[in-house]
Amino acid sequence: MLKIDFRARHALYSVDATRRIEHAAQAALPPHTLMQRAGLAVAQLALAIAPHARRIWIACGPGNNGGDGLEAALHLQHWGKSPVVTWLGSPGKAPKDAATSYGRAVEAGVSFTDTPPQDYDLCIDALLGIGSDHRAPEGRMAHWINLMNAGPAPVLAVDIPTGLQSDTGAMAQHSVTARHTLSLLTLKPGLFTAHGRDAAGTVWLDELDTGHNPSVARPIATPTAWLAGAPDAVARRHASHKGSFGDVAVVGGAEGMTGAALLAASAALYAGAGRVFVGLLDGGSLKVDLSQPELMFRPIDRLDFKAMTVVCGCGGGDAIRGPLARILATSAAVVIDADAINSIANDSQLETLLLTRGKRLAATVLTPHPLEAARLLGRTAAEVQHDRLAAAQQLAQRFDCTVVLKGSGTVIAAPGQTPVINPTGNARLATAGTGDVLAGMVGARLAEGLAAFTAASQAVYQHGLAAEHWHIDTPLVAGSLARQAPTGAWLD
Repeated sequence: MLKIDFRARHALYSVDATRRIEHAAQAALPPHTLMQRAGLAVAQLALAIAPHARRIWIACGPGNNGGDGLEAALHLQHWGKSPVVTWLGSPGKAPKDAATSYGRAVEAGVSFTDTPPQDYDLCIDALLGIGSDHRAPEGRMAHWINLMNAGPAPVLAVDIPTGLQSDTGAMAQHSVTARHTLSLLTLKPGLFTAHGRDAAGTVWLDELDTGHNPSVARPIATPTAWLAGAPDAVARRHASHKGSFGDVAVVGGAEGMTGAALLAASAALYAGAGRVFVGLLDGGSLKVDLSQPELMFRPIDRLDFKAMTVVCGCGGGDAIRGPLARILATSAAVVIDADAINSIANDSQLETLLLTRGKRLAATVLTPHPLEAARLLGRTAAEVQHDRLAAAQQLAQRFDCTVVLKGSGTVIAAPGQTPVINPTGNARLATAGTGDVLAGMVGARLAEGLAAFTAASQAVYQHGLAAEHWHIDTPLVAGSLARQAPTGAWLD
């Protein structure tokens, strides 16, 4: 059993791929073996996370997820606990394995009841698991979910919290909010994006002795996505110079929004760009930033985009439309953020220029939040959020570029790449300017020479990690994030 701590890279599998792995394992093992292993794993984790719990409510659904819960109940009974099972199934209608586990639980003396107990120390959600992708909780199941969420005891979800969709992280009206989730056989994408992080709590994985067991042949199953791991630290060569790390030009900061451009420029500077230029769209209100004299301010028409990585759109307003065509047509690499994205969504000529970049293999990174992504796709933000992986991949294929779909479980997608879900970050980032900081960080990595997909993945991970480790008594504001996230100064 493995606790997922987000430092290592992990493969994420769809429900269909998980089913194929499950069926192959069942064919290679004696009957009922997988459910027995799953139930034992659930019971062991329950004991580990709540060692002093005595009365344990196990809510079991009518299918095999419920069977895992029934199997866990008999182990807890044998270990001197007092499991109380509410079961929505029946021996005559349950799947064969679940019916077998019901008989074993009855024989072990497990207590069954039609109504949840009033007092309990731990709750185990074994209602639907990955069946939530095809069935929304209702009736008694919905009522039990509401009781779990309102109760004082922690909840351990079996495989995936009931009501959370395994493939997308979308939530049904009635969904379990768990303290811990034990994912069985595989990790599922929905645990880490959209509502997954809030619903799943701490995630654990048990492959049920199928992952590296030569006696159990797993079918070839392509991961749906990867959970990003920490990027490798790379030391700069002693003989390098400022030209070794490239030039970043930030174009943005329309009237009243100069700060957005300065945040992006500051982030690029602290992320290690060789030189950072700023082209403001407010008529050139600044010639120098005394707090950051390293930034070089230039009229936009004097910036040579052909030799630069351009970060455009941060605080750009409608004024970004003017230089955007030249940026798209000529820049060596570009990060397209905020108002630049909105301009492309509303202008077919700019969209054509963006498509042309893909054809000439120019490095391009789009960094939309869900509403901006929806504008590009001609959909609603709710539709984008309902399947974030699909939306990011659609954008990447449509515009032939790398896409960073921001939000809980940011998705990074690119043509020919298995998408990555970023595990770092928290609600501290839900404040003005943090997206500008991310754009600048991506720009610095592009200028350094990293491939667009790699540059985006590394920047997003570091950006989120800073929020997770931010000093608890220090407010996270974008200006501080711009200086500290790229360098790891928050660890001091």
